[in-house]
Amino acid sequence: MTLSGNEINIAKELRRIQRELKAPKGQYNEFGKFHYRSCEDILEAVKPLLGEAVLTLNDELVLIGNRYYIRATATLQTGELCITSTAYAREEETKKGMDASQITGSASSYARKYALNGMFLIDDAKDADTQDNTKPKPEEKKAEEKKAKEKPLTGQEVIDSLKKKLAVKMGKMSLETKTDFYNYVIKEDTVTADKLQNFLDKYGAFYEAYKKMKESENV
Repeated sequence: MTLSGNEINIAKELRRIQRELKAPKGQYNEFGKFHYRSCEDILEAVKPLLGEAVLTLNDELVLIGNRYYIRATATLQTGELCITSTAYAREEETKKGMDASQITGSASSYARKYALNGMFLIDDAKDADTQDNTKPKPEEKKAEEKKAKEKPLTGQEVIDSLKKKLAVKMGKMSLETKTDFYNYVIKEDTVTADKLQNFLDKYGAFYEAYKKMKESENV
């Protein structure tokens, strides 16, 4: 594929920002004893580097299975062209000390932060000089485990999880039928979490339509 001049320009702008961006970890978690950067830290660091480019963040609430996720999309735009990065964060059903709006806001901040991480190639791993290499105390281990569970899923991780659920439903099919049915439901389109969830919700209807199609082919 050959890029046009404008497409090359926006790609150059993104690469420039990625090279120049310095987003230090300006926050400190007293409970977990680690430094981290917030969504606001990244935004404050990137604003002076945007030049003529425009950066926007948008949230969308999506239902996947029986849980709600915040899907955040970061968009870098120059003129009519844009580059996007998406990340998901799951809302907790309950969270101590937070009401419903605060739970949604927390999930939104997580998802937006990871969408920005993907856009600007930010490594969110702990810095070496903030890590304690001694054996963690029980309470510290619990804090780390809790943090790992709360880490939002990326878009691809959500898609992979839904693919596994679809594979379980197709468990008794032969490999040839599985492949044929999977190709039938995705119809060569780009696979998204929304499409896969729709297939799972309407699995029976899709499978019946598929069987009728195969029967008509064999007549």
